[in-house]
Parts: sequence; C-alpha cells; structure tokens
Amino acid sequence: MRKTIIPAYGLTLALTMALSAAQAASLQEAAKALGVDGVKTLEFSGSGRWFQFGQAPNPNLPWPQFDVSSYLADINYDVPSARVQVTRKQTIEPGRLRPAPVEQKPDLYVSGAQAWNVAPPPNSPPGTAAVATPQPAAVEERLAEIWSTPQGFLKAAFANNAKSEAKGADVEVSFTVGGKYHYIGAINARNQLERVRTWIDNPVLGDTLVETSFGGYKDFGGVQFPARIARTQGGHPVLDLDIASVKLNPPVDITVPQIVASAPPQTVDVKKLADGVFYLTGGTHHSVAIEQRDHVVLVEAPLNEERSRALIGKIAELVPGKPIKYVVSSHLHFDHSGGLRAFADAGATIVTQELDKPYFEKAWAAPRTLNPDLLSKSQKAATFQTYGDKFVLNDGSRSIEIHKIAGSGHADDISLIYLPAEKILIEADVYTPAAPNAPRPTTPNPYSVNLYDNILRLKLDVDQIAALHGPGVVKLADLRAAIGQTTN
Repeated sequence: MRKTIIPAYGLTLALTMALSAAQAASLQEAAKALGVDGVKTLEFSGSGRWFQFGQAPNPNLPWPQFDVSSYLADINYDVPSARVQVTRKQTIEPGRLRPAPVEQKPDLYVSGAQAWNVAPPPNSPPGTAAVATPQPAAVEERLAEIWSTPQGFLKAAFANNAKSEAKGADVEVSFTVGGKYHYIGAINARNQLERVRTWIDNPVLGDTLVETSFGGYKDFGGVQFPARIARTQGGHPVLDLDIASVKLNPPVDITVPQIVASAPPQTVDVKKLADGVFYLTGGTHHSVAIEQRDHVVLVEAPLNEERSRALIGKIAELVPGKPIKYVVSSHLHFDHSGGLRAFADAGATIVTQELDKPYFEKAWAAPRTLNPDLLSKSQKAATFQTYGDKFVLNDGSRSIEIHKIAGSGHADDISLIYLPAEKILIEADVYTPAAPNAPRPTTPNPYSVNLYDNILRLKLDVDQIAALHGPGVVKLADLRAAIGQTTN
C-alpha cells in the first residue's frame, strides 16, 4: 500500500485555487477550527460500546455488543499509524446463553501497509508473554479509522485534491486516498465535520460502507474535538464512544515488529486423521478435507480468498485428480465463511444451514470494486445446498453427516460435522481445546456443555474431535474434562 504524505493545510495553494471561494473558505475554516495545521499526532480516550463486526448470532440480527470501560487511540497522521487499546466486556443478550463475560484488553496496531495485534497466545497459561500476530486483513479498516477522525479527514482532504459542493446547509467534501478508497464528509455551518463515509473491502460483504458521525464538539484542553463518535459498518453499529479526553501531538512512534514485517505467505499444514481425511491447519482457522469416491468434500473455508487459494493448492496435492465438489460451512460468522466465494468460483456447491442462504445471496450480489475476487471476475452463479436439522453426503464409499447444533448460544445456524465410520467430529467455536499446560476454567463454557449434550442427543460415537480452532485434534475425553464431565 502506498504511503500517503499529508502536507499542512495552509500549503495547499493549488487545491484552494481549484475550489470555489465559498467552498475553500469552508474547508479552511473547518481546518482552522480544529487546528489541523499544527496536528501531527493525536490521542483521544473515552468509553461506551463496541460491537463485534461479522459475528451476529443470527443472520438477521446486528453485531453483538460489548461494554467498553476504556478506549484509547493514539494516531500518527504522517506515517500513517495508530494504536488502539480497549478494555471491554460482552453484553449478554436476554434469552441467549453465553459464557460469563470476562474482561478483554485487545491491543491493536496499524502502520502503513502492516496491521497486527499484541496479546498472549489464545488459551495460554497465565503469565504467558504477549506476542505480535499479523492481521493483514485489518489494514484497510484501521487506516480508514485514521482518516475518519475529524483532523485526519481534513488533512487527507487537503492532501488528496478534495472536491467540494454545497449540499443543503452543509458542504460535502470528497476525495480518494491511494487512488482507491473514496471518502465523503459533511461540514456544517459551524465549520464542524459532522460525518464521514468511506468503503472498505470485506470477503463476505464486498464493498462495505463505514459511516462515522460526530457530535457535541467542545474544547478539550485547547483541542476542538467531538464529545461523541458513532460508527456503523455493514449496516449495523460497530462503535459508540463518549470522549473523555484529547491530547494534541503526544509522542506516537509505532515500529512494525520484525515478526510482522517478515510474515510468511499462507501455509497449509496437514495431519492425516484417517484414510482420505486430512486436518488442514497452519493458521488461526482450520479446515478438514474428506475424500469421497470421485471428489473431495471440504469442511470450512475460513478467512478470505488468500486462504482458500492455499487450501485449493494443498488439496490438489493430497488428492490429485479429484475436484472439490462440496464445501460445508459450519456457520455464517465472517471469519469462518470469508473464503467460500473462491470455492463457489471453482465449481463447488456450498452446503449451508437454511438460515444462511438468503444472507449469502444478498451479500454476494453487492459490488466488489475495491478488491474484485475470483467469483466477481468470473460472474459465475454460486450453487447452494441447504438443510434444516440434518444433511448427509453419502457417495456409497463414505458418509458425512451434518447436524445443526440445537440450542447453541453462539449462533443459531451453527452445525457439527460427523464421520460415523471414522468416529471423527468436526466443530468450530463451540469447543476450542486448551493449549498444553493451560489451566482448566473454573466454570465450564456453556457452548462446550451444549456440544456435549448434542453429542449425547444424537448418539454420536466420537473418538477424535477436530476443532477448527486451537492447537490440534483431541479426544472426547478432553471435551468431557473441559466441562467437568468425567463419565459418559
């Protein structure tokens, strides 16, 4: 991604001449009011609500809410780079059984073309050191958050040949960053930036609107800044903050960790679970490839097209000459369904719970101009196979059962996959095996208890559990131990 250099607003004589006198004055007055000319870095903090994008418990519901007790953002506009530290707890929806909320403290970074998180490895023992984990898919979103602050928007406007026009009582300002990302802002009669709209790519939704609104501007120790910031993404709220403090030009020097800068491309590691059954790992999200007589069935296409391309290549090595005919999606959550479109382009039928097909069809019909993927380029029609409570893929050589997990608080559409001959169960999110030496939770995860109840209800004879998160394959006894169940 090309670095964007933001010059001081007062030096943009060519831009000022290109605008009408009234429009230029509006931009100049807004920039003056916010002190843009002297802003190199900015820090703001507050509290409010954060919402987990792409993780709705039902395709027809908004993103789940978290209560935010602390939100601290440090931004360097010249790089551009940012660090956001959040302290949050999930808000439990009435009538939905979820694990007891625990305090989470995500530490999120972006600098230029790199994004990463800093945290101890998942499910690690207490005291484990935090490590940096690359988050390449987050770069667009985190850069958009930088240019969607009032000072950031105006600095970017002057640096990117912004156009202005009157829209009622407001002045609408628009420009494009990096030749690709379009921004539209509204400046009111008080020379305050009221809202910013931009679009970023998402593997499920395509070109995704991110809209940020600002209200209650006031003086924070000599800095004009909104007292409230609200943001929607993909049609639902993702952030709602009350601002408590703002600092102008604090030290913000963010260095990209070497492990992030030199991160290798997508890799797929393989563990054979049975003849023709392959556990595909190598990242945060796993898949399972299952060979049938004349084709392959893949369970889970997570993350994005890059991961799917790597999976397609590895499966061709493992099972040469057999096409991937079906891809089974465990549930709609975007981190588990972001790679499905690449398999639809390759001719695979998407096997999904009946709740999800209308959502996929609507989302997949959206424009994909920011990052055209394989399916948008080929214009092929995706094929779906839906089911209610159960579906079986049986070619006479191997049976693959798909069962909707009844009563799961995690997602209304979530399913498990079971291979009766091999006694292998495949599941996502409802049970993540702990890392070695990690302490057992004092309170069992209700998702895992519910999974075990469903295993008993369905009378499944399970030997191995191939979890689609976590360190590896475990036994049914490990699930029983995790939920405090010592007998069948």
